[in-house]
Amino acid sequence: MRERITAVLLRARYAAMGAAIGAGIGGLFSRNAASTGGAIGGLVGATVAETRGTLEGTLEEVKERDPRSKSVDTE
Repeated sequence: MRERITAVLLRARYAAMGAAIGAGIGGLFSRNAASTGGAIGGLVGATVAETRGTLEGTLEEVKERDPRSKSVDTE
């Protein structure tokens, strides 16, 4: 349950940062562009967070399956 909440909060944080950056860039042009930039930035931020979470899980699986990552006792 804790991992799930952490993933949701990470996605929200990235979406908020993306929205702020998008709105800031759009605000340089007009109010409408700020609104659109914020929306697009939020989507991009959420997508980045989701991709990052998926990649971390995939990398852990690969490390578990990789025979080179296991320690070998040489006694």
